[in-house]
Amino acid sequence: MKKLIAGAILLGASSMAFAQPGCGVGAMIWKGQSGIAPHVLAATTNGTFGNQTFGMTTGTLGCQTNQSVQSMAMYMDSNIDKVARDMSRGSGENLDTLAVLLGVEETDRDTFRKVLQDNFASIFPNADTTSGEAVDAIVALLEQNDALSKYVAA
Repeated sequence: MKKLIAGAILLGASSMAFAQPGCGVGAMIWKGQSGIAPHVLAATTNGTFGNQTFGMTTGTLGCQTNQSVQSMAMYMDSNIDKVARDMSRGSGENLDTLAVLLGVEETDRDTFRKVLQDNFASIFPNADTTSGEAVDAIVALLEQNDALSKYVAA
């Protein structure tokens, strides 16, 4: 029984390592809940049904097919606090990392930083904002900007 439980935990952890935040049926079921338990349950649900891979391939179930956006989402999942701090200031290594992951050209980086700083309150409306919610907000903002929309196009 202990081996079965350990295997389930390992499976859940391995699913989380490759998970795109805010993506798949598991993320939809547990949306709006913060903390490790809902995150593990969402990853386990996705891993059990194999729907996240389908969603990432087809761009359904709340998943992005844009590889750059997926990279940004994975980075945000591990560095959300640092990114939020830099974003609120409009500069910093973590904000620059987001720009690099999205492929934002040097000529557009000042605009990128300004758009994110000016919209900080909508990207992080409260302290419980998840990385998936922040990524979704960033993508929506960039899609609305003529100069930056090319970086989040699927």
